[in-house]
Amino acid sequence: MLDWWSKYFASIETMKEQLRQQEAAAAEAEEKEEMEIGEGSKAQVKNKDKDKSKAPKDDKKKKQQPVPELPEKKNKQKIDELKVFNKELETEFDNFEDWLHTFNLLRGKIGDNDDNATEEERIVGRFKGSMCVYKVPLPDDISKEAGYEPTFGMFQGIPSNDPINVLVRVYIVRATDLHPADINGKADPYIAIKLGKTDIKDKENYISKQLNPVFGKSFDIEATFPMESMLTVAVYDWDLVGTDDLIGETKIDLENRFYSKHRATCGVSQTYSIHGYNTWRDPMKPSQILSKLCKEGKVDGPHFGPGGRVKVANRVFTGPTEIEDENGQKKPTDEHLALAVLRHWEDIPRAGCRLVPEHVETRPLLNPDKPGIEQGRLEMWVDMFPMDMPAPGPAIDISPRKPKKYELRVIVWNTDEVVLEDDDYFTGEKSSDIFVRGWLKGQQEDKQDTDVHYHSLTGEGNFNWRYIFPFDYLMAEEKIVISKKESMFSWDETEYKIPARLTLQVWDADHFSADDFLGAIELDLNRFPRGAKTSKQCSLEMVTNEAELPMISIFKQKRVKGWWPFVARDENDELEITAELHLLTAEEAEKSPAGLARNEPDPLEKPNRPDTSFIWFLNPLKSIKYLICTRYKWLIIKIVLALLLLIMVALFLYSMPGYMVKKLLGA
Repeated sequence: MLDWWSKYFASIETMKEQLRQQEAAAAEAEEKEEMEIGEGSKAQVKNKDKDKSKAPKDDKKKKQQPVPELPEKKNKQKIDELKVFNKELETEFDNFEDWLHTFNLLRGKIGDNDDNATEEERIVGRFKGSMCVYKVPLPDDISKEAGYEPTFGMFQGIPSNDPINVLVRVYIVRATDLHPADINGKADPYIAIKLGKTDIKDKENYISKQLNPVFGKSFDIEATFPMESMLTVAVYDWDLVGTDDLIGETKIDLENRFYSKHRATCGVSQTYSIHGYNTWRDPMKPSQILSKLCKEGKVDGPHFGPGGRVKVANRVFTGPTEIEDENGQKKPTDEHLALAVLRHWEDIPRAGCRLVPEHVETRPLLNPDKPGIEQGRLEMWVDMFPMDMPAPGPAIDISPRKPKKYELRVIVWNTDEVVLEDDDYFTGEKSSDIFVRGWLKGQQEDKQDTDVHYHSLTGEGNFNWRYIFPFDYLMAEEKIVISKKESMFSWDETEYKIPARLTLQVWDADHFSADDFLGAIELDLNRFPRGAKTSKQCSLEMVTNEAELPMISIFKQKRVKGWWPFVARDENDELEITAELHLLTAEEAEKSPAGLARNEPDPLEKPNRPDTSFIWFLNPLKSIKYLICTRYKWLIIKIVLALLLLIMVALFLYSMPGYMVKKLLGA
């Protein structure tokens, strides 16, 4: 499951959390400032202001204590992360001008036409240099510094400027908020890279109709510094007819990065690993890098000692001393200790500076025709490896995740307590012609219906009907991937990522008018309540109080059966449905096929529907029998009892006069 994208998305969440904390801290500081202003006013107003300001502050503190989110954060920290910069790497490390500064050489203005020329158009070259002015003799603290020779001046340890062959590995992650280049408000972007004589255009792999394309590509280029040092990464819009349009580009001075003391050649990872998604990608191990930095900076160390300790320049660092291989066997190593020093290299006196971490930088895309206007942003990073050093391993696979094919089988067994929508013309009896409709979100055009359970008098419907929904799913992102053409005139299919949700609806079928909607439920296939065992145990609380109920995922459970409540139209009534969800991979579905509805293979039995489910005039005797036995049973009994009472009273009145005469006459 874990890959480079897992690390990337975990890092994005961390970056968002940090931004939220910064915003909360800024809001709290602003609130404190308002409180201080309130305290400077009159005593009475002061007391009122205090009460008012304390109240929101207390509320804020309550809001800033997301206790339930802490376990989630701990789980996320299990994934190794990288640093995501929402800006250019140069702005984070002072333009990598720790050795030299870059100055543009401009062509002079000859005529009036040059007055309108932009500075970019007048650039004829770049000068890189540095100038230092210092007193002689040098101060004692400098002249006595270890490893420093005053006779050689201030510029000591400057790297050689001899030509050097370098392997440049450019990783392009994604672009965001690209400027639309087509009439339809979209673009068909692709990557173009230029470095020296190398010109790469990835035109064949353009992404159709996307303003936030995920490229997930790496490019290897061989270059010679200092002659070939300006890297240009551009995003073009692919056009079927005519020339492709430049959306925007960004330029990186690789030479400054390569020679910088911040070591921008290959970012330092958070952890050292020899296998898996976080494999160490620098050809030099952390211990080799540390030894080289100590040697170049004339720093004492590193001295590895027992108990997971390492000493560098009178500073002691600790860390683990074992590493797991692919087989799970632990081996002793000093690489974790060395990496702990590298990650805190800025704490080393005199020679220390912050080293570039493993990262993704975000660079603005600019268009020369629209100066000063950002045309989008590009997330990327660059690794550089000297050709005279050990060759690096293969490039990290950052290709976009490919979805896996699944098949969801949903069997609708029964419904209960369905709202009775229709009135019988002859009997006035309430009934519904029930059927169930289902689809996956984003695939409404592939919705499937059961057959109709006609003339249900109790709200019960029997179906035994199977839906089959094939879909492509990204497990790591919990999204269904759909590729379809936006219109009949579209050249390519557009890819969409949507949540995995199943919608089920209950309808009342009508022959001469539109069908009546009765109720629905939407189940998030990753988190939905477990179905109740019986219809009586099923209630709307399963939908309304999801946070308090245990949730299940069909991707882990694979097969679930139970009763789920449907929210009716007026939201006060509820109806229930018993269904079975069965998830299979494409391979499993091919091995054990099943037919739609009740068809072969693996057919379902016909539902045992009551006789009254048929229209009354087709089975009048059965319908009359049902009406007599259910709805009018007590009414008929009451009428019969009343008739018997009337007969008895009538007989009494009829025979009473004769009986009285006989008694009076003494007969």
